[in-house]
Amino acid sequence: MSFAARAARHKSFAIGAVLVALLLATAVLSFFWTPYPAADLDIPNKLAMPSAAHWLGTDSLGRDIVSQLIVGARYAVAVGVVAVGIGIAFGVSLGLWAAAQRGWVEEAVMRFSDFAFAFPALLTAILLSAVYGPGLATSIVAIGIFNVPVFARITRAAAAGVWAREFVLAARACGKGAWSITGRHVLPNIAAILIVQATVQFAVAILAEAALSYLGLGTQPPQPSWGRMLNEAQQMMFQAPQLAIYPGVAIALAVLGLNLMGDGLRDLLDPRLARSR
Repeated sequence: MSFAARAARHKSFAIGAVLVALLLATAVLSFFWTPYPAADLDIPNKLAMPSAAHWLGTDSLGRDIVSQLIVGARYAVAVGVVAVGIGIAFGVSLGLWAAAQRGWVEEAVMRFSDFAFAFPALLTAILLSAVYGPGLATSIVAIGIFNVPVFARITRAAAAGVWAREFVLAARACGKGAWSITGRHVLPNIAAILIVQATVQFAVAILAEAALSYLGLGTQPPQPSWGRMLNEAQQMMFQAPQLAIYPGVAIALAVLGLNLMGDGLRDLLDPRLARSR
């Protein structure tokens, strides 16, 4: 059975893929169309209920909720893509280097990872904000730095297992160098693990961006952010509780979709799990 056929039959992957596709489509749509400019204020129509003019109503400043959610998806996806990209670029390189060289190189990379884990994304964002000020770039760098040791440790562990396989030993016996073996044999055999981990870290990045924006360290006004929408909604919980529901549901669906797709990819890309289905 082909991968596409197995993917279509895998319920978790199918549901997750649909949710992720909707997230990406919404992010792309924000570049071309929104019902209203997301930052436009309409004070006379503040806290309007859902209607034909404003499908989900307006917030305490009269901004259209749908427009803010659509544009907020753009920044959530941007943070996820760039932050995960930073983690993959540096973390995978360090992990492959550690597995190929072993010895003091592996020990140094692992101790660096342990040290980096002592600085979670929130603490890193606070440190960067104190120096450079809060903003979207600050949250991207903070989350990206957090992703580096995650990918480094996973890559090193997976690559070390491949280096012990017979076909790698045969390649070494034929005189191939460490980097040639890494590129032709090791990396292709751990690519599935890295893809699954990337989807998980994408979900973590969206959650982290929302948390940083909620605390005022991430996306700054007038740029919409799901996390800042939650922060602003908490002041209106009794007058307009729906203002907290909409961004909360958006974050939950995005994270759920990525996690379901990641679980599905793990099942589909693992040959042992694939044969059992």
